Amino acid sequence: MKLREDIRNVAIIAHVDHGKTTLVDEMLKQSGTFRTNEQVQDRVMDSNDLERERGITILSKNTAIHYDDTKINIIDTPGHADFGGEVERILLMVDGVLLLVDAFEGCMPQTRFVLKKALGLKKKVVVVINKIDRPGARPAEVVDEVIDLFIELGADDDQIEFPVVFASAKEGYASFDSRDREGDMRPIFESILKEIPAPKGDKEAPLQVLFSSLDYDDYVGRIGVGRIERGTIKKNMSVVLCKTDGTEQNVKVSKLYSYDGLKRVEVEEAAAGDIICVSGIADINIGETACAPECVEPLDFIKIDEPTISMNFIVNNSPFAGREGKFVTSRNIRDRLFKEVETNVSMRVEETETTDTFKVSGRGELHLSILIETMRREGYEFQVSRPKVIFKKDETTGQTLEPMELLSVEVPEEYVGAVIEKLGSRKAELTNMVVHEGGATHLEFSIPSRGLIGYRSEFLTDTNGNGIMNQLFDGYQPYKGDIQTRERGSIIVHETGETSGYGLFNTQERGRLFVGPGVEVYEGMIVGESARNEDIVCNVCKAKHLTNTRASGSDDALRLVPPTNMSLEQCMEFISDDELLEVTPTSLRLRKTILSKEQRMKAQFRNK
Repeated sequence: MKLREDIRNVAIIAHVDHGKTTLVDEMLKQSGTFRTNEQVQDRVMDSNDLERERGITILSKNTAIHYDDTKINIIDTPGHADFGGEVERILLMVDGVLLLVDAFEGCMPQTRFVLKKALGLKKKVVVVINKIDRPGARPAEVVDEVIDLFIELGADDDQIEFPVVFASAKEGYASFDSRDREGDMRPIFESILKEIPAPKGDKEAPLQVLFSSLDYDDYVGRIGVGRIERGTIKKNMSVVLCKTDGTEQNVKVSKLYSYDGLKRVEVEEAAAGDIICVSGIADINIGETACAPECVEPLDFIKIDEPTISMNFIVNNSPFAGREGKFVTSRNIRDRLFKEVETNVSMRVEETETTDTFKVSGRGELHLSILIETMRREGYEFQVSRPKVIFKKDETTGQTLEPMELLSVEVPEEYVGAVIEKLGSRKAELTNMVVHEGGATHLEFSIPSRGLIGYRSEFLTDTNGNGIMNQLFDGYQPYKGDIQTRERGSIIVHETGETSGYGLFNTQERGRLFVGPGVEVYEGMIVGESARNEDIVCNVCKAKHLTNTRASGSDDALRLVPPTNMSLEQCMEFISDDELLEVTPTSLRLRKTILSKEQRMKAQFRNK
């Protein structure tokens, strides 16, 4: 096996918000990828609208830079645990990783997850302690934390001798000394060339390409992104595609691309070690291998962790159905969901007994909410049910197992009691507690996944918005018992019409409202949260009767409390088992599954 010293393939992995995308920005700028006078927006790798709005990376992205005479292929990966499937398969394309750790926050749950995957695949790790210019930064302590984490995850002697670079991606400098506050990114480039192994592969051997990612282009269709394990691939070359179901298909590579900066550049041929894009194969999928016809040897693809949460996507059948959406039929929704599964490897879609309902399973609430938001923006209209965790049966003991989460919470000292009390009622067990300088307390819990559904908004209320919460899937454990999650009922509309200030004024003292005056509503729609632990039906469309009688004070201006505007995630957390969320391109409406009050009461009576 020959080494290709002119190439390095590296992925950047880290916990969310530790500065991966900002670091890639700076590496692109300092490597001369952009012209000196070129205007470049911040976080240039986050090209998706949702990514830019939320400030997170959702999809992994490829780029390539040139340093000295070496081409460095860089893959920017997501930091959220819900998008862990993206990280897992991308690691197959690289020979080493840059592990970013915040100099203040230290090792977080997702740091553990991505590092565990990288060590399991025997990837070389270069540790970058980022944000060393941040107030309260503690780079020396964080290096010790990283060493402890390597030992805990069972790193071998070679892996534990990792190089450390200290950096501030925002300010554009890196150094091997944590006290330096000037310079450029050269230490990171040097560490990549020195520490990350050059890719191995024989250019003369029969072709073998493993596709780990998919892209799409309106002009050329589906594009497979993968790494050449051995041999050479050429434009217009005939290859055998080894499918994931064991079948083989003769196909032709119509176009071949390589990455250069942020662009895909068409090339005539590429050799072992290169990361390439291939077009012309209509039904290519992730995990498939392209081989030379004379030597068909498919490569094994990594096993992606299973989904933990599911929701039902249902055709919209509310009285306002079809008003705002462009794609509303079950066929439209079915085609879109199955198209998503082709590129989103950690998501599952199942058809149910009814033709208008599809069960969609993902890695977490955020994973599913990103799909819902994306479909909304594309013009789809549908309804979703409350998220539910996916249980398993232990084959040996017959016990019911449920997914568990490792929950990490950072809160000021005065809110610790409220957080521990609330999580205790949701079957959480406190596993670690550390008080940092300045009064911040770090808490770690083991908690059932279902205990976290609907908790985030309560957490923000309990901590006055001062808390930070992160979670990570932590395997399956025996069922922990029933959990009472939502303590309040809903305020339900009595009749179809338009909300009036008078009707809302008489309703607002009975709970928290989600709508203001002049909003169209229908019977069975939810317009607020009740102050009690039961649903109440109110007439929010009621208008004041006009009479000829006048009295002082009777015509005072009505003072309405501003309504609470709920985000998509808050709506998903709010709904209970007998409620649905109606999603359209312009609106989010909460509703009861059974709209009629009489029918709901009959159903409750039958269930008793």
